[in-house]
Amino acid sequence: MNLVLLGAPGAGKGTQAKFIAKKYNTPHISTGDMLRAAIADKTMLGIKAKGYMDKGELVPDEVVVGIVKERLLEEDCKMGFILDGFPRTVFQADALKKALAGEGKKLGLVLNVEVSEDELIKRLTGRRSCKECGKVYHIIFNPPKNGDVCDVCGGELYQRDDDTVETVNNRLKVYREQTLPLIDYYRKEGLLKNVDGVKPVADVERSVIAVLEEAR
Repeated sequence: MNLVLLGAPGAGKGTQAKFIAKKYNTPHISTGDMLRAAIADKTMLGIKAKGYMDKGELVPDEVVVGIVKERLLEEDCKMGFILDGFPRTVFQADALKKALAGEGKKLGLVLNVEVSEDELIKRLTGRRSCKECGKVYHIIFNPPKNGDVCDVCGGELYQRDDDTVETVNNRLKVYREQTLPLIDYYRKEGLLKNVDGVKPVADVERSVIAVLEEAR
């Protein structure tokens, strides 16, 4: 199955993508993975992307779309794929549709992990990372045993810059403006299915399986 996963930052779509990939033996492809692979392979588009990233600039849509098209032509995607983090805009969604049609393919399902903004803010701003080993905690859902000290290595825990309230609110604003319109786009295409992402992870996984099995 050719699948797109949607969801706001912190909704847990990455977690579900990995779960689906393992259960159904389907490649999980994230925007970051694709960019890193293209840059490592020194493809023409990878070199272009690196130029923008080295300057701290966003990689333009046409470059990202090109890298996605290259990735989806690889052997492991012939029987299906899971796209996580792409498309992010309606422009990208249109480009993906055309690229797949050119290969005689189409999307089978778009799975949207729904979580309220209040819950997203609570999830994202509560994360703490260890400066030494990188282990991630959450002050509510997975707190360390000893205050601001890592349980594994004793390193100091800190809040990443992209986990502050100000940064999280900005990320959600960008999501609302650029990515939320994809919900309506894929609803009109008849591809959208929603799952409740607030429930415990195991319950979300069961909901995801039910949706996927119905769509197969």
